[in-house]
Amino acid sequence: MMLDRGQFSDEKFDPKKWVNSACKSRHPQDPLDNHLVDLEMKLQMASEEIAASLEEQSAGALLRVPRATRDVLRLRDDAVSLRNSVAGILKKIKKAEGSSAESIAALAKVDSVKQRMEETYQTLQQAAGLAQLSSTVEDVFASGDLRQAAETLATMRKCLKNVGEVAEFANIRKQLEVLVDRLDTMVQPRLIDALENRKIDIAQDLCKILRKIKRIGSLTQQYTNVHLKPIKQFWEDFDSKQQSSKLASEKNEIERLSSNSELQSSSHMISFSTWLPSFYDELLLYLEQEWKWCMVAFPDHYRTLVPQLLIQTMEAVSKSFVSRINLATGEVVPETKALARGILDILSGDMPKGIQIQTKHLDALIELHNMTGIFARNIQHLFSEANHEQLVKTLKWVYDPYESFKQRYGEMERATLSSEIAGVDLRGAVTRGVGAQGIELSETVRRMEESIPQVIVLLEAAVERCISLTGGSEADELISALDDVMLEYISTLQETLKSLRIVCGVDGVGSKKEIGSDKEGAQNPRKVDLISNEEEWSIVQGALQILTVSDCLTSRSSVFEASLRATLARLSTTLSISVFGSSLDQNQLPIDDASGELPLGGKAALDMAAVRLDGHREKARKLFNLLNQAKDPRFHTLPLASQRIVVFVDTVNELVYDVLVSKVRQRLSAVSRLPIWSSVEEQSAFPLPAFSAYPQSYVTSVGEYLLTLPQQLEPLAEGIASSDANNDDAQFFATEWMFKVAEGATALYMDQLRGIQYITDRGAQQLSVDIEYLSNVLAALSMPIPPVLATFHTCLSTPRDQLKDLVKSDMGNQLDLPTANLVCKIRRVSLD
Repeated sequence: MMLDRGQFSDEKFDPKKWVNSACKSRHPQDPLDNHLVDLEMKLQMASEEIAASLEEQSAGALLRVPRATRDVLRLRDDAVSLRNSVAGILKKIKKAEGSSAESIAALAKVDSVKQRMEETYQTLQQAAGLAQLSSTVEDVFASGDLRQAAETLATMRKCLKNVGEVAEFANIRKQLEVLVDRLDTMVQPRLIDALENRKIDIAQDLCKILRKIKRIGSLTQQYTNVHLKPIKQFWEDFDSKQQSSKLASEKNEIERLSSNSELQSSSHMISFSTWLPSFYDELLLYLEQEWKWCMVAFPDHYRTLVPQLLIQTMEAVSKSFVSRINLATGEVVPETKALARGILDILSGDMPKGIQIQTKHLDALIELHNMTGIFARNIQHLFSEANHEQLVKTLKWVYDPYESFKQRYGEMERATLSSEIAGVDLRGAVTRGVGAQGIELSETVRRMEESIPQVIVLLEAAVERCISLTGGSEADELISALDDVMLEYISTLQETLKSLRIVCGVDGVGSKKEIGSDKEGAQNPRKVDLISNEEEWSIVQGALQILTVSDCLTSRSSVFEASLRATLARLSTTLSISVFGSSLDQNQLPIDDASGELPLGGKAALDMAAVRLDGHREKARKLFNLLNQAKDPRFHTLPLASQRIVVFVDTVNELVYDVLVSKVRQRLSAVSRLPIWSSVEEQSAFPLPAFSAYPQSYVTSVGEYLLTLPQQLEPLAEGIASSDANNDDAQFFATEWMFKVAEGATALYMDQLRGIQYITDRGAQQLSVDIEYLSNVLAALSMPIPPVLATFHTCLSTPRDQLKDLVKSDMGNQLDLPTANLVCKIRRVSLD
């Protein structure tokens, strides 16, 4: 067995484990004792070998120690000597450094003097050359060589710049400006000819000349002047076509009259909306050709030349463009077409009374704007290589004819919506003859309910118009207009409710007035005795239908507000990306302090709303504040209208309640004054009951009414429960109104009971029967019996001589003591 000495040096060496492993490796036939003896002998021999080797190596190491000690001492002496040498060298370097710095400073002064001398020499040369150029420049101009003249003037400008403000050369500076103007004047006729005749080489040479004399603006000016005339001819073509159409129409009219023809004359006048696309097509084609030509002729300037041409064109036709748009919007409506007026004329008030802005006017304006939008997108594609600021400026001018309309968008939309809502049939209810009130009520409620979705559709259309015309940049004005118009509409509904109170017979009777007044019956114009039971129930059913109006108004307005908030959120994202290049929440707009403009980001910034907001710092800030607020679900996009809707719902609930309890109020109006309460027992030879065993008609009619009311509420509840999910809401709705009417009826009845001045035993027994009947009705409706009513019943059903003991007994603690005292007073029972 070979011993591996390496495993003995392992820190985790386990002797027991090693012995066991060695025993397992023996041959099976070898005795264990022999194997262990052999193993022990081998370990002993290995140990002796290791000890002998260690002793030998230790002796050798002891012999080498003196030699190593001598080497260390020698190295230390060498290090000390080297350090002394380095210190000496450092002293010499520091000494040399001080003298070198003085020398370098002196050399720097000498070099500075040399440079100034060279500059002076060059300036003297340039001054001498400037004087020579000034004396010979006239000869250069006389030669007619414009390029050489430009070189000479450029050299003179450079010399003047180097010479600086020297009084002796002031006259040459003035001469230079005169010569530049002179050369510019000489170049312009040739440049115009080159532009008109497409002479690329000559145009390029003249462009270089203008660039040398720093008059490149003349190129833009002359280029615009040359091409503006044919473009304006495109624009004036509409007037010529209009004139030709007018002459042709007059000629046809004369021929028709001369031939006594009965045929009607027809007008062939061309409309602006029909002509505008062809103008844009011709203009776009012209600009495309100029863009291609300028790319070759002026490769360094075509990105500004052609856009500037379009800007000058739009600026030149802007005033007439606005006028034509205005007239075109008026042509779609016969009234304004006959007067040759449009939207701006209506807004100015210079129109006959009764003529208002209609949807057709705005639709015509949006149609024209869409045509311009198509042209703007084509321009953006054509000028894609142009400078971004130049492109934004160009698109501003493309949309500029519509700016006067967009600035008054709020007025236009408000007038349009008011006109449209005025056309909705919202006639108030009128009082009809007996038997027709229910029909009138039902028809009026139907008109109110049908008007709500119509108005919401009009509001949604207004939102679409705002997006189409302004891209959302007038969202704040839109919301203001929608809120104002919604207020007008709700006010109309409120007025209609007032007319319904008259038809329902509850005018002058409010749910909050004091019940039990003797004047109640006199204030109610509807006479119960003149109206059949069927007619009364038709009025009740019609009044209940008013609840669907308030429910529809609340739900539809809530859905519209949610939709409007979603639209504003989309606008916030779109405009944020367009203006800032990201959809980050913009709490503070990063306005450029130098220009006061918004930092438009990327090609997406060419959205028409973002282009319009560029440069309108306060408007943009106001708009983004609104869009940020609209992200909150609690934000009301129609704040005033939302509040007015709540008031309208309360008014509807008040009206319905008054109608539902009106029959109860009529039946109970004289209960406190019934003669039976003070009647005495009649003497008879026969044993007759002292009171009727049946309740009186006034309370039975009230009870029958209350028991029948759930049947009237059921159809309305089913109408509200449009899905299984709303069944619980419908049931709650019916129960709520049932309880509300029953509680009101009970309150009315108890007020009447409190008004009884005196009651006999016979009257008390009869009233006890009446109260018990009403209590049974309330129990059938699953309503708790009010303690006051229960006290009335207990005290009235108790014999008069036992009433005092009842009140004084322990059972009296279960009674409503003020009511019990009142009954004792009515029955003339003293508690003292």
